[in-house]
Amino acid sequence: METAVTPRPRTAGSTAVERIISSSRRPKTLGTGKPGAISLAMGEPDSGTPAPIVEAATKALASGRTRYAPMAGSPELQHAIAAHTTAKYGRPTMSEEIVLTHGGSAGLAATMLALVNPGDRILIPEPTYSLYGDHAALIGAEVVWIPNRADGSLDLDTLQQEAATARMVILCNPGNPTGRVYPDADLRRLEELLQDNPGLLLLADEAYADITFDGGTFTSALTLAKVRDQVICCSTFSKTYAMTGWRLGHVVAPVELANRVNTIHRTINGPLSTFIQDAALTALETSEAELQAAAASYQQRRDIVVEFLSGLPGVSMLPPQGAFYAFPRIDSTLTSDELTARFAAGGVLVRSGSEFGPSGEGHIRISFATDVDSLTEGLTRFAATIKELA
Repeated sequence: METAVTPRPRTAGSTAVERIISSSRRPKTLGTGKPGAISLAMGEPDSGTPAPIVEAATKALASGRTRYAPMAGSPELQHAIAAHTTAKYGRPTMSEEIVLTHGGSAGLAATMLALVNPGDRILIPEPTYSLYGDHAALIGAEVVWIPNRADGSLDLDTLQQEAATARMVILCNPGNPTGRVYPDADLRRLEELLQDNPGLLLLADEAYADITFDGGTFTSALTLAKVRDQVICCSTFSKTYAMTGWRLGHVVAPVELANRVNTIHRTINGPLSTFIQDAALTALETSEAELQAAAASYQQRRDIVVEFLSGLPGVSMLPPQGAFYAFPRIDSTLTSDELTARFAAGGVLVRSGSEFGPSGEGHIRISFATDVDSLTEGLTRFAATIKELA
């Protein structure tokens, strides 16, 4: 006698979808707050894409550069990024080590899908970018959250304890949401940890590598020469070149790993837009002086945030050292989600700290990528809400 099979509901999702929904810390919506609310929630440069990059794209469109590109990306752009990486970090890099991706997020997803199996353990120092956890849930991997130390540095002792049974470490540097830049000493100890665990991979998300403050140094994972074969670095054109809507990123990895990442990326996404890749060639020609001027503009806004928040009752924060985020802790009986709702009611949108890992609870994230006037008014409303809470 055959056993009756109960059909799945038409609207049922896959187990991957259900895992993401059940584990995701990302909010369904940021809310809109009251009319006229100011958003300090989005990590998007206010400047807009520089004119030469836009002009390069329109010129490419006008010349008919609208057809499919090669699946691995434009060979010319691969070569340019390889040369740029070699010059910037002293890491001799070949075109074959470059995978062009639909934004940094697609690069992260393709890397994890290509190199991590269901049940693998992934070590994630936090608070950090929330999408990593979603990608792990998609795969069915196990996330091991490892809170950073009180000064924002890596808890390398705990990482070392967990490393032997882990497949991957994911590092966001400079940090989203904290704006902290991991010191060179942390990266060097991480290099030793990888040497001791040759099956462990490091996925470094360096989307904000060109935005650092106070003359501080940034150590890229690409400089860890002793473990070159274990390091994958993901970056994007979104932040440095204000190309968020263009959706172009890239992964740098040893050739064998890069081929695997490209296999996943092309299977899911297909080729990238030809004219956007043409525009990226122009972006890479941006002078160091222009990049430094952009970083100085963010530092000016960082200083405004630090000045506003210092002295507010019940507010404490490690000063951001890079990126364009601040991550203050607020001494309150309210949860981060509840605090976020209170700020929205007060006319300023921020992100809940709990989105960024377990130790983010009690914090909120402020983006200072907006213009100075909006930032100042938003912080004024933020301060007013803090005083009401106190």
